[in-house]
Amino acid sequence: MQTDMNPRTAVADSLSPAAAYRKPALSGRDMLFSLGSLLVIAIVVQMFYAAIIRPRAEIILARAEQAEQTQAPQTRSQAATGGNELRSIWVILKDYEQETAIILALWAIGLIGYQAHTTARGRRLLEKRYIDVDENHVVLPEDTRAYGRPLERLPEEERQMLVPRALMVGLNRFGATRSVQDAAEAVINECEYEAARLESQLSMIRFTAWAIPAIGFVGTVRGIGVALQEAKFALHGDISGVTAGLGVAFNSTLVALVLAILLMFFIHQLQQAQDKLVLEARAYVDRNLLRHMRVFS
Repeated sequence: MQTDMNPRTAVADSLSPAAAYRKPALSGRDMLFSLGSLLVIAIVVQMFYAAIIRPRAEIILARAEQAEQTQAPQTRSQAATGGNELRSIWVILKDYEQETAIILALWAIGLIGYQAHTTARGRRLLEKRYIDVDENHVVLPEDTRAYGRPLERLPEEERQMLVPRALMVGLNRFGATRSVQDAAEAVINECEYEAARLESQLSMIRFTAWAIPAIGFVGTVRGIGVALQEAKFALHGDISGVTAGLGVAFNSTLVALVLAILLMFFIHQLQQAQDKLVLEARAYVDRNLLRHMRVFS
């Protein structure tokens, strides 16, 4: 009975003490990726604006202005179609507020994609079996060193992920306290720590989701200010300045709100995946480790 239930007990005594568990250290890689991606996105978007969006918008605006100034009957139809041209996507996107909002939105989506990739890697670890315990064996406090050795030999990057960390925390606490309840509480605390860490990583993305509509409102204020400055010319029949200012106001708000809605959708999808990872990791540790722990007096 003792031999079948505890085949690793004798092996554990011959192993050296397990290395102390270390919390994953903060790395500058995430910060480097964040700043580098922002710089690259800003350069690419600026090049796209300078090469495509603003030149095409200027052509459309010049054509519409020429059609308005021409009074010949044969150009009235062109003036009538000028409103449709002013609703072109190039005109809607041409201003600096829209450009800034697009840069921030693409940057936030890049950060979401990076964190989603990390979350997907963490979920793939749920398919691996780190603790080789079946229904015919139990884990005693004396066995924790032996079961912890394979976890300590994992690559550093994999060892710092949630599932191996939670397993190591549970084993270390069980070996130190000889209490299954303490081991379970340690695993729960580790999962709560991971949930809080993932939540903190979303803070910059949430700030960006808030900043994008704010930038749109800045464009609204600027556009209304331009329209008010041109109001005196509207009294003499020239409303082009007023319409241009209102166009800036409405276009910036439209683009910012659309980007904010899209970004919030991706944020909620990422948060749902992260919460699911934490819950499944906790269930994984309970199923593959905690329920096999025993303490015999």
